[in-house]
Amino acid sequence: MRKIKLAPFMPTEVEVNEISNSRAEIIAYPFESGYAITLAHPLRRLILSSSTGYAPISVNIEGASHEFDSIRGMHEDVAVFIINLKNIRFKIKDDVDRVEVNYSFEGHKDIVASDLNNDILEVVNPDAHLATLNEDAQINFSLVIAKGIGYVPTEDLRDEVDENSIALDAFFTPVKKANYKIESVLVDDNPNYEKIVFDIETDGQIGSVEAFTNALEVMNKQLSVFNGVLDVDIAVVQSKKTSDDSELKDYLKSIDSLGLSARSFNSLDRAEIKYLGELVLMDDNDIKNIKNLGKKSLDEITECLVSQGFGPDFDLSDSLRVTLNKKFEQLKIIKDTHEA
Repeated sequence: MRKIKLAPFMPTEVEVNEISNSRAEIIAYPFESGYAITLAHPLRRLILSSSTGYAPISVNIEGASHEFDSIRGMHEDVAVFIINLKNIRFKIKDDVDRVEVNYSFEGHKDIVASDLNNDILEVVNPDAHLATLNEDAQINFSLVIAKGIGYVPTEDLRDEVDENSIALDAFFTPVKKANYKIESVLVDDNPNYEKIVFDIETDGQIGSVEAFTNALEVMNKQLSVFNGVLDVDIAVVQSKKTSDDSELKDYLKSIDSLGLSARSFNSLDRAEIKYLGELVLMDDNDIKNIKNLGKKSLDEITECLVSQGFGPDFDLSDSLRVTLNKKFEQLKIIKDTHEA
């Protein structure tokens, strides 16, 4: 006989199996049927799209003005040199978002990725080939390495690149593979529970477990936009069905609908005061301390409050004050979300 439930079963087990420095399995269970894929699929997308990595975004090669040029004494054309360069994976040692480094090589030499290591950068695939030089060859070049997520095409980077440099497609994503599978698991003789098995591999810029935890952080931050819904006071919802609704609407009048002078309006707008109710919640000292608010503007705003029924004798109840504060917090969350 099937039991009535009040909440879905909460998974309790998690395992981390590090296969290598750049690959790991992360296992979680038991989930009720359908919950595993609901969580696994968006997490996989975030692991692939939101993991932070490093990539060269431009190169300035002395004697080469474009990618179809060539360098005397170098076996590879500049186009091949750039392809090889994109295959090299860097890490910036200090906590900075962008660095520029200079290199110079001459004489017979096979240049490999490890030759680009220095005090600023670390190469995570040191054996990758870059170029081959003859005895009389010399190459001088500078790289700009940046931190980012995802993929950014050359067209979007031209404004950030020096006019004498060649812009490069930037492959920031450090994750080479992010797969998952859903397996059945037995719970109290019930075979209809599920297990998620993630298989994550990176290129070495970050660890696979770090890529997973970063995805979890991104998901939590994205979901935090709904925190305003969780904080809604039930009393506010109920008040919409009563005569208090019209009273609340008065407090939500926009500042630009009050007919204030441009100077007064601009002072309030710079202070991010958007609604009449925000002024009502402020005491006299708070209003006086608004930046760049002169005496004439202060008198005008005071007269406006009186004309709206919020004169010196007006008493705002504690319950309504709490309700208004929560309402304005919700409106600010919505505004910040749209701007983001």
